[in-house]
Amino acid sequence: MLYSAVINVMVKAARRAGRNLKRDLGEVAHLQVSLKGPANFVSLADKRAEEMLYSDLAKARPGYGFIGEEGGNREGADKTHTWIVDPLDGTTNFLHGIPQFAISIGLAREGTIIAGVIYNPANEELYIAERGKGAFLNDQRLRVAGRRKLDECVIACSLPHIGRGDHELSRREMSAIQSRVAGLRRFGAASLDLAFVAAGRFDGYWERNLSPWDIAAGQIIVREAGGIVSGVTGDDDALSSGNVICGNEFVHAELLKILKPLG
Repeated sequence: MLYSAVINVMVKAARRAGRNLKRDLGEVAHLQVSLKGPANFVSLADKRAEEMLYSDLAKARPGYGFIGEEGGNREGADKTHTWIVDPLDGTTNFLHGIPQFAISIGLAREGTIIAGVIYNPANEELYIAERGKGAFLNDQRLRVAGRRKLDECVIACSLPHIGRGDHELSRREMSAIQSRVAGLRRFGAASLDLAFVAAGRFDGYWERNLSPWDIAAGQIIVREAGGIVSGVTGDDDALSSGNVICGNEFVHAELLKILKPLG
């Protein structure tokens, strides 16, 4: 397929950084790992991937700002455009040899996400979307699932671990939803959870306390696949609140109805 110049830039950067991550996945036992927080590890692979992405994106689009998980906010001369990047979403999966991780690149123009790329180098799945142009997985057009009965739906969620999240709230939310759905899944990479909703693999997804780089690319991919994305109050922006609910129109509304009173 023919994609825009900016999508081509994002894909090229993601694929180059992904080659190193795929190689490092095969040598996961030898990676040098530092402790960033309780059960939240960051590897040399993570930092190296971000620097590679920053270098490639800055070369292709000089002046664009850059927000990355590892390197923080790097302002550019162009104040209207900002890359929002997670070089390795699903770090804990990666460091345990679990092939459910991704590079996530979103591009914001004046605060609005206009393009997104999510790439899992372990299985070569590449999700892309550009505002108004649809969402795709390896050149196949994506559409969110059409199920309209919650008891037939598989829903993705988070599962807070040591030092992260509100465990009691999470238990209340899961208890309220698990008796209403066909299944709950926790795969450990927010960007891919969003991408799976866009692909119709998951019917819906919710999570709290995310960062912009977790959501930016996935948000536009879900929307371009016909889904609805919001925060947990329904009228808030997931990117700024850090809380996300998504699915088709029916699933989104049902999840919102259950979760909003709890939080």
